[in-house]
Amino acid sequence: MTLRIFDKIISDRGSRYAVSGGPARDRTEAEALISELKRNKKFAKATHNTWAAILSGEGVKDDDGESGAGQIILQMLERAGLTDHVVVVTRWYGGKHLGGDRFRHVVDATRHYLAEVQG
Repeated sequence: MTLRIFDKIISDRGSRYAVSGGPARDRTEAEALISELKRNKKFAKATHNTWAAILSGEGVKDDDGESGAGQIILQMLERAGLTDHVVVVTRWYGGKHLGGDRFRHVVDATRHYLAEVQG
């Protein structure tokens, strides 16, 4: 498996964001990539590892406590036409609520990943 990690791409009021991902043909492969990511203690201790993927034409997502964030990633993958690929947005909570800005950061992190993998 090829897991690409882009760390420390966004910082806001103490919260930090990273985005990761890689190819996955089914949910088992997607979950294996997420497990690989969490083998890194830093990512295992993150507040949220929100992810989404379009696998065999079906959208799957997991908010991991960041309500609504998985849907945002999924919609961006659909618009970009990126299938059989899982994208994980990781957040380390910094102690201050970000309100709606947290969704903007999910969008920006996903956009960063798409730009890297799609050129």
